[in-house]
Amino acid sequence: MAITVLIADDQAMVRQGFGALLAAQPDISVVGDAPDGKSAVAEAKRLRPDVVLMDVRMPEMNGLDAARLILAAGFDPPVRVLMLTTFDIDDYVYEALSLGASGFLLKDAPAEELVRAVRVVADGQALLAPTVTRRLIADVTRRRSAARAKPAPALATLTPREREVLELIAKGMSNTEIAESLFVAEQTVKTHVSKVFSKLNLRDRAQAVVLAYESGLVTPG
Repeated sequence: MAITVLIADDQAMVRQGFGALLAAQPDISVVGDAPDGKSAVAEAKRLRPDVVLMDVRMPEMNGLDAARLILAAGFDPPVRVLMLTTFDIDDYVYEALSLGASGFLLKDAPAEELVRAVRVVADGQALLAPTVTRRLIADVTRRRSAARAKPAPALATLTPREREVLELIAKGMSNTEIAESLFVAEQTVKTHVSKVFSKLNLRDRAQAVVLAYESGLVTPG
């Protein structure tokens, strides 16, 4: 089945350009678009797409508020949100990940990166591997560490191996890369990841990264 996508951006040319690019892929179907956050929420509820490409800055309702409402709706299967952003709004990126967005993408990213991002997010993964993502997360948490660092008591419920897996997730590693690093089967890693998410009440890898940095388990650099 094709991955269904909703594009939310206040610029018609962006919606049309992204829409044409994604619609040209054999495994992706663009089911709708929205010019503002309020419309994005309504369309997400109506269409239940697999992925919403959500611009941060939009009229009526900004992308963060729209993402908050979509992610809090508890759709089954889940509607995943991929934020579209630029370098000058790092704080918004951090908040989006905290809300449970599956990642973010720079609006001037190459076409092939946009297509890959949609596929990765639709597959239930977080878009955290690219170097730019790690750099932005590290930069934001470095600037906020003094004011926002907070212990996470739930970390004490993790086994040493689960803490190790969480650290590697926070460094942007995929399950395959973690398996290779720890010399275990990928299925074993998936089991550890599932237990980490359950114990820490995390929705996905994006929230796991945020928690790992906020709690001080992983430090930037």
